[in-house]
Order: sequence, then C-alpha cells, then structure tokens
Amino acid sequence: MTYFCHQISDVLETLGLSSTENTRCAHLSGGQRKRLSIAVELIDNPPVVFLDEPTTGLDSSTSVQCIEMLKNLARDGRTIVCTIHQPTASVYSMFDQVYILADGLCIYHGSSANTVPYLASVGLQCPKYHNPADYILEIANGEYGKFNEVLAERCSKQNDVEKAVPQSVSNSKEVLTCGKISIIVNPPHELYKFGVLFRRCITQQYRDWTVTHLKVLLHIFIGVMLGLLFEKAGNDGSKTISNLGYLIVSIAYLCYTSLMPAVLRFPSELVVLKKENFNNWYDLKTYYAAVLVTGIPLQIWYSFVYSAPSYFLTGQPLEFTRFLMFVMVLANVTLLADAIGNVIGTCVNPVNGTFLGAITTCAMIAFAGFLVLFAHMSPGMRTVSHVSFMRYAFEAIVLCIYSDGRQPLPCPETKLYCHSRYPSELLKQFSFSSGNYWPNIGVLLGEIVIIRIVAYFTLSRILRKSN
Repeated sequence: MTYFCHQISDVLETLGLSSTENTRCAHLSGGQRKRLSIAVELIDNPPVVFLDEPTTGLDSSTSVQCIEMLKNLARDGRTIVCTIHQPTASVYSMFDQVYILADGLCIYHGSSANTVPYLASVGLQCPKYHNPADYILEIANGEYGKFNEVLAERCSKQNDVEKAVPQSVSNSKEVLTCGKISIIVNPPHELYKFGVLFRRCITQQYRDWTVTHLKVLLHIFIGVMLGLLFEKAGNDGSKTISNLGYLIVSIAYLCYTSLMPAVLRFPSELVVLKKENFNNWYDLKTYYAAVLVTGIPLQIWYSFVYSAPSYFLTGQPLEFTRFLMFVMVLANVTLLADAIGNVIGTCVNPVNGTFLGAITTCAMIAFAGFLVLFAHMSPGMRTVSHVSFMRYAFEAIVLCIYSDGRQPLPCPETKLYCHSRYPSELLKQFSFSSGNYWPNIGVLLGEIVIIRIVAYFTLSRILRKSN
C-alpha cells in the first residue's frame, strides 16, 4: 500500500500536479487535465506510452509545457509516441523523431532538426522565419505541387534521412540510472483492486446528486403523494380495488425509475471502462462485483424510503412483519428492473434502450394480473404471463397484505354490501394462493441472479468487440 502511495506521489510530482492533488477533476485547467490523463497512464510505469493529440485544445504556452513534460518522461527511459496536428516551431523542435504521413504514405521520417535540410536536398526550400512543421504540411497538402510520391519513394529508402543519435553517456552506471524503468512485478491482488473500485463507486454515487440525493427526495415525495391519493384504502373494504391499484402502481413506479437509469448506466461509463480494461488495470469481474455491491444496498434503500410514507398513509396493516414483506417485494422489483436495464443498455444504443425499456415495463404491467385477471386470460396468454416478473411481484405483494389470516375489512355504514371486504374471497377472485408468497420471492431472486449473469456477459461482449 505504501509503495503505491509513494509511486502516485512521484508521478504527480513529475507531472507538476502535486499542488492540485486534492482538487476535483472538474476544477482543473485544460493543461492540468491533459497532464492528469497522462499521469493515470503512468501509474504502472509502462515502457511505451501512446498519446493522441496531447496538445489539442491547449494554448501555445500550455502546449509547450505539455511537450516539455513528455520530453522529460522520454529522458527517464520511456518511449513516448504521440500524434500532433500543426505544432508550433518550438513544439516541433522538441521531438526526437517525426513521422509525417500524406495520403497514407510516409513523406518524412527523421529528426525534427533535419527537416529543413532534407527538404532543401529535394529542391524544396523552406522560407526563412517559416515554421518547418507548417511548411512540410503545406507540401503534404499539395500547395507547392505534387511532391508526395517523390518524397515517399525517397523516404522508403531510409538512406538520406538523418536518424537521431542517442546521447552518449560516460559510463554504464549512468545508463542504468537514466534509462531505468521500474516495472511492477507483482501487481495488486484483485481484492485490493476491488477495494479501490468499491471506494470509487461510493464516491461517484455520493457526488452525483441526481443518483442519490435527488432520487431519495423524489421517492419520498412520490410516496407521500400516492399515500394521500390512496388514503386509508388499505383498511376500507369498499376501497379494496383502489388499494390493489396502489399496489400495482407501486410496483410499476419503482420498476420504471430503476430500469430507465440502468439502461444509461453502462453506456455512460463505457469510454472509461474500455480504456481501463484495455490497460489491464483490473478484471471485468472485479469491476462488475464493485458495481453490484455498491448498487444493491442503494436500490433496497430506495424501496424503503418510498414504502415508509406510502404504506402507512394508505392504511395498510400496522404489522412489522407485513411491512418487511412489503419492502422485500419492492426491493426485489427494483433489483430486477435494474438488472434488466443493464442488459438492455449493453445490447442496444441508449436511444433504442430507453424506448425498449418503456415498452418492456408496459408489457410487464399488462401481464401482471391486475388489468386482466388470470381467470379471464386464454390458456396461451396465461402461459405468456409467466414471463412477466410483475406477475410474481403483484401476487407476492397482494399476499403480504391480504393473506396470513387477515380479518375481514371494515366497511362504511353507508355501504349496503362490501364484497371485497373478505381477503379470502379477494384472493380467490385473483386466482392467488395464500402459500405462494415465498415461492414468488424465490422466483424473483432467481431471475435477479440470471439477469445479472446475462448482463455481465453482454457487457463483456461489448468490451471484446471494442478491443
């Protein structure tokens, strides 16, 4: 642990980032962000570093500082390979070797200092006080005639191109000192990597107020609003159908609010995940486990903060066991919807994913057994209804409210007859069996495990295709 901390401090000091060690990335300047992206790549001391346009978006002064920093890294024994467009003369002169392409052909390969003499040897005289980099790019664009094929043919021979000569060193000991690159022979264990990823996920969730703070407040607000809308429906025999509406709305609401953000989760993180996985910083299983371990408690918490106000405002039975069973059903719904959203998000693009997620939720509700009773479905449609996880969730949540010896519900004196006041008759009407609560929970848990495994393989497929 101490070794890695010292190594990170050394990298920050080398790149001039020690003063911004405790600054968030969003508050860094453009040049500091460029250096930070390079610092991340240097954590495991790679012998070769590839950079794509490291000076793009930087002003001339910051560009010079960035290239000087890369020059210092090269002196320490690393090979720095980068692409660059339209460098200034001062930046261009810092490169040991340049490789210039035009129409897919190499028109120059050699030291930056030899660019002007080389072009002069083929009759292309660079004007005085003209940037050599700009001049050779103008030649590549054909502003002085068609010389690309001639330059490419001559460049391929590699005879007239001056090659950079490494600096001579007085003794072998200095070579070992200057060119030494420390390689991590024993990389961190996956458990250590899991701990780092776990802390990063926690930090991301805490900082993203739309994921945690706002969502919790919205769940509480919606829970109160639905509680007031279905006020006392759970303890009034004349409002039993309305209470069933509250139960199905609770399932649909938590399903939709969990599924849609999950569709967008992995696509939004895919760019970073691809890079880190390609660099072998951690195994995909480690990353996926960290995401699950940090996400599951959060989904359960969302279910609880919604259930607490809505359950009691709607007049559901004031029994601790029934309340826990109620929260358990909704927690399984949120976890399963989150898993389905992950699968959709890793199979299609975000636009199609949001549409497919909405359609999936609507289809699940249609086959839940509330809008159309199972007894009214054809045998074929009844079989199809088993695909909908809301069927099991709706039956389980109705059973936790109306089964286990629930007494007949009171009815207002103005009502001459309350058929739905008898829980046993209600369960018969909906074709629910009083002993099916735990089997339904088992089905939901099994589907969560299966869908999570499928989501892992779909995510792995995306990474394999990108690599």
